[in-house]
Formats: sequence, structure tokens, C-alpha cells
Amino acid sequence: MTGANNFSVSGYGPERAGWTRLLARDSLARRLDWPILLSAVALSVIGSALVYSATRNRTEINQGDPYYFLIRHLMNTGIGFGLMIGTIWLGHRTLRTAVPILYGLSVFLILMVLTPLGATVNGAHAWIVLGGGFSLQPSEFVKITIILGMAMLLAARVDAGDKPYPDHRTVLQALGLAAVPIMIVLLMPDLGSVMVMVIIILGVLLASGASNRWVFGLIGAGALGAIAVWQLHILDEYQINRFAAFANPELDPAGVGYNTNQARIAIGSGGLFGTGLGHGSQTTGQFVPEQQTDFVFTVAGEELGFVGAGLILVLLGVILWRACRIARETTELYGTIVAAGIIAWFAFQSFENVGMTLGIMPVAGLPLPFVSYGGSSMFAVWVAVGLLQSIRVQRPMSA
Repeated sequence: MTGANNFSVSGYGPERAGWTRLLARDSLARRLDWPILLSAVALSVIGSALVYSATRNRTEINQGDPYYFLIRHLMNTGIGFGLMIGTIWLGHRTLRTAVPILYGLSVFLILMVLTPLGATVNGAHAWIVLGGGFSLQPSEFVKITIILGMAMLLAARVDAGDKPYPDHRTVLQALGLAAVPIMIVLLMPDLGSVMVMVIIILGVLLASGASNRWVFGLIGAGALGAIAVWQLHILDEYQINRFAAFANPELDPAGVGYNTNQARIAIGSGGLFGTGLGHGSQTTGQFVPEQQTDFVFTVAGEELGFVGAGLILVLLGVILWRACRIARETTELYGTIVAAGIIAWFAFQSFENVGMTLGIMPVAGLPLPFVSYGGSSMFAVWVAVGLLQSIRVQRPMSA
């Protein structure tokens, strides 16, 4: 595609020149989706404040440095921002051609978790310890691989003009591609990540135009699979207890139901405007475990109140709204599917994280995007933002 106002949409070799022309005309900044970018930055800044408040007095984990987690959270955000820039520079189309390599690498990494290199954190054997206090959770990057891999397969013949929608054989191939890493992650067991991946698959299939029979069939298969997992005792005891506590909040309030009960107390005590950053009794008293990661929303609810917690939800809503617009406006099915997969991922993970602190969802150990402390999750969500920006940047200007 040529012309003064168009960005090359062929392979990324010619797009290097298109990239240079964009920079020269200062049109790249005009093409970026600034509401998504600014919302993600704002969430990361808010998350930094919440992480600092939750960990500044936790001498047993911050190594005596009240800024330990804050500095690392800011570092993770900076690295994630760099990964976003790199993703935009490469482009989602270049990553489309690299899917076989990315898929093989992601499967290799999650297999490494099952070796002696793997480590258990909060009951899930889902981490690789890198040394120096750093660790990697490969399942976070598998989410991206599943989105890109399924999008590549489902959109190949449609974007080429051979078919109006994916046929049954193509859908089956895409599901097979996703099933391999999901089964490995389930063995860890990292049930929270598996839940997100299943929702991603549903979002991808819906966006691809595949027959609704596949969607309903997948839902039915998921229900049967959940029953089988329960009956075959694949879940660890702590995971079974989490679901039991969700079904009966009064069950063992000092044990398995403790986290959820304390989380609701923390959020409820914040009122409209909160107790003030660093002044929450539940937070400073360390009554809620894992407040810098899975339960970071409780810090917002207690110390920033309904207004502050609501702002976080609004910013997440802006990201989802703009991502939906990007999915709708792109002229290629591949870009639509990638955007839809990211929307499903962010929407479900945000709902699950906030929902478990309110007691309306079971505790699943999922971080709040951009807000929770954690390098792997932060890197993955910023790469996803880079993919969204790439889809928007490379669309025709008329869109």
C-alpha cells in the first residue's frame, strides 16, 4: 500500500521504510491509541503506590527496605513499556510469521517448570527461578502465544480470500494448538491461568466467525472437563478448599476462608474516599495476605475508597473499550482475532481478580493487569498493549 497517508501493510521488510516515513511525518504518535496507553500508564502508577503501601512495613519480605517492592515494580513497568515499544516496532504481522518459534519456545519454558528448575509459589508449581531474587512464570506468555497461534491459523485462508470464515478442520487445528500448552499448565497445576486461556479461546473463536457449534461445544466440553478434573482428583487440596470456601463463605473463616473474609473487610472499611494511602488498618496490620499481588485491589478499596477503586475499574474499562474499537476497525481478520483474544484475557482476568476480593468469584491467584506486583504478568500485559497499538498503527487511515 502506498501513498502519503498510508502505512505499508505487506511483510515487515517493506514496513521498515513505512516506519521511517511515519516517524519523519510525526504520524506515528497520531496513530497510537492514546487512551489505551495513558490508561495503562495510570494503572501502573496507581499500582506502584498500592504495592508500596502494602509492602513498606513487611520486613519479612522486603529485606528491610521499604522501597524494595516499589523499585522492582517500577523496573518491571519500565521493562514492560520497552517490550511494548519493541512489539510495535516489530509489528503483529512479523510476530505472525514467528508464531512457530514463539510457540515452541513457550512450550519449552512451561515444560521446564515441571523439571527441578521449577519452583512452587502459593501452591502452584508454575515458576522458574532465575536467581538474584528474580523468577519467571511462563504461563503468562503462553496466553500471548495462544492468541497469536490461533489467530494465524483461523485467519490464514480468510485473509487470503479463499474462504469467508474458518472451516471445521482449521478450527480443530487451532484448538489442538491451544490444547497442548493448556494441558501442561494444568499439570502444574495453575488453574487460574487455565481459566484465562479457556476464555481467550472462546473470545478468539467468536471473533473468527467460526460456527457457533464450536463455541457451544467448547463450553460443554469445558463443563465436562471440570467435572472430570474434580472426580479424578487432579486438583490439589488447597484448590478444592478455595472452591469450597467460595461456595460457603462461612466455611473455616480462620482457615481457607480467611483471605476472602479479610479482603471484604478491607474493602468495606474504605468508605467513599478511603482511609488515605498508608493509613489502612487492614493493610498496615497485614491482615490480608498477598496484598501486593493477587489482593492488591483490597489496598485500593481500603485506602483509596470507592472513588479510587472505581477509578481503577474505569481505567480498565477504557482499555477494553478502545481495544474493542481497534478490533472492529481493523480490515484484517488476523488483527481482529488478536485484539479479541486480548479483550477476553483482560476482561476475564480483571473480573476474576476484583471478584475474588469481593467474594463473588473463587480465589484463583490471578493478578490485576498493570496494577499487581509481578514481572511476568507485567511484561505480558504490556506486550499485549503493543499488539493492540500495532494493529491500530497499521490500519488504513480511513479507518
